[in-house]
Amino acid sequence: MKIITKHFINGAFVASHGADVVEVRNPTNNALIGRVTMGDAVDAERAIAAAKAAFPAWSQTTLDERKAWLQKLADAVTERLDDLTALCIAEFGGLAGFSGYAMTQARDFFVLAQETLKPENFQQRVNAAEVARVPLGVAGLLTPWNGNPWFVCGKAASALAAGCTVVIKPSELSALEAQVLMEAFHKAGLPAGVINVVNGLGDPVGNTITRSLDVQKISFTGSTRVGKLINRDATETMKRVTLELGGKSPTVIMPDADVEGAVGFALTVGLINTGSACIAGTRILVPERRGEEFKAALKAAMEALKSGDPADPATTVQPMITAGHWDRVQGYIKKGLDGGADLVTGGLGKPKGLEAGNFVKPTLFANVRNDMAIAQEEIFGPVLAMITYRDEDDAVAIANDVEYGLHAYVYGADRERARAIANRLQAGRVMINELVDDPKAPFGGFKLSGFGREFGVAGMQAFTEPRAVFG
Repeated sequence: MKIITKHFINGAFVASHGADVVEVRNPTNNALIGRVTMGDAVDAERAIAAAKAAFPAWSQTTLDERKAWLQKLADAVTERLDDLTALCIAEFGGLAGFSGYAMTQARDFFVLAQETLKPENFQQRVNAAEVARVPLGVAGLLTPWNGNPWFVCGKAASALAAGCTVVIKPSELSALEAQVLMEAFHKAGLPAGVINVVNGLGDPVGNTITRSLDVQKISFTGSTRVGKLINRDATETMKRVTLELGGKSPTVIMPDADVEGAVGFALTVGLINTGSACIAGTRILVPERRGEEFKAALKAAMEALKSGDPADPATTVQPMITAGHWDRVQGYIKKGLDGGADLVTGGLGKPKGLEAGNFVKPTLFANVRNDMAIAQEEIFGPVLAMITYRDEDDAVAIANDVEYGLHAYVYGADRERARAIANRLQAGRVMINELVDDPKAPFGGFKLSGFGREFGVAGMQAFTEPRAVFG
């Protein structure tokens, strides 16, 4: 069992001032695998002070110097990829394939960020003015538990490339993964204070970061409820904010779609991280005249899924991260039952033989109205809602009739027709016939899915402001 009592502040591992302890349990069997001492406001303030002191020198580094440091970070994370992958499985319950991929891409963010470090991305002439993009200052990075290192490295790479120093608050449910990242950051040897990591809860550590006058930028990934609170706090100090929040993504299956391909696609995108993903396509929209056909095919495909040990490459359904989260998902299944939707497969309770873990039966509802809770609210579990539509206009209306707008998916034989539908969907990213993860293209949402963009040049520039100099 791992015991963690220190934070990474000002280039060193520092004993926590906070004393509260959080237990870490393996969601597959709820075995205790760690205890982590949570930081408090004092720890957060120490990290902010260190980042503030380091900012003047770091902000003046050349692009080539930043490239070299980013490569050192990539190299240090590379050395710990096996450890990160194993902990993503044990701590989050991530499937083996996803965990390996996500941790490798976490490393790659530091490589890709180097490609944004081109003079034209920082300097341009506008009539009589020289317009320079200058780093904002100290950036607070608040990250979630569903593949935490992926989020930490993505945000940190962009912020550091822009010339900001950072204070990171990873999810308290991902502290073991965060510890490995801290050790990698220490190994990379960046100047003291450039990267700081404090384990802690949203209150007090997160609140201290989001309310501090010495923090100029917040990048947060998490729930819409918390995002609203962060945005209100940031307004008091006029912080720049990037929020990547919840989602309730539609998967529009076109009338000409082949059943086998469409069902495979719908389950792939709907059960990303077993539904514990903001981009999961958990609303499946099918043509009314083919409703029974698709319902039967989806039922068969979902019942063929294998729940169990996420370390087993054959497993396709992972556990929920905590018993409390399992309860939340059960609550939504009950809402579906009580709300009049037809249960096609799955339902309440745990799969037979997996009672020790936080496993949810892969659940499909049909005859779902788009105003039902299971069609409107983010469940974050393996619960899919099949909704029928009359024609393409009706499909677009249903797809857009939700408070979120992070992701959307379209599947059809006629790619141009599918693209026409994609162009009408209110989502930050729309994927046609394939699931593509492009870390150079902008990523972010519409409506209650947040605002601002991450990844690539757009993500780096989000940590800067333009300054025009005349004369």
